[in-house]
Amino acid sequence: MPAYIQGNLAVEQRTENKVKVKETKKIVYRNKTLPVQEKLLYLFTVAVCVVVAGVIIWRYAQIYEISSSIQTFEKKIANLEAENSILKQKVDALSDHQRLEEEARSRGYSVADPNQTKPPGTGKTSGTSGQSVASKKTKDQP
Repeated sequence: MPAYIQGNLAVEQRTENKVKVKETKKIVYRNKTLPVQEKLLYLFTVAVCVVVAGVIIWRYAQIYEISSSIQTFEKKIANLEAENSILKQKVDALSDHQRLEEEARSRGYSVADPNQTKPPGTGKTSGTSGQSVASKKTKDQP
């Protein structure tokens, strides 16, 4: 600005403070890229982790499958045991002596007297076979 302002030199010269911008250059450091061997090492490590995780998941799947088949077999066994107990009750009911006697009477059978003898020819006798009891050989005797 000129030193002469509006005809008076006694006036203080006003200087406007302008903001000075200082240009600075920022230094950017670029990281070097990883070497190929290190990249392959990382890739191999990730691949091994994936394979191990896959094997673990596969084993858990097998364990789940086996446990579900065991549960189905246990249900089948429980059903068969229930069916067996029902059948045993039926067998016990059908083999009851009173029911058997009533069934025999309804079919025409009668109870044998203890004094009744067997008719001749129906029993086994040692005289009819032609051999005596003493002459029979057993496994123990030569």
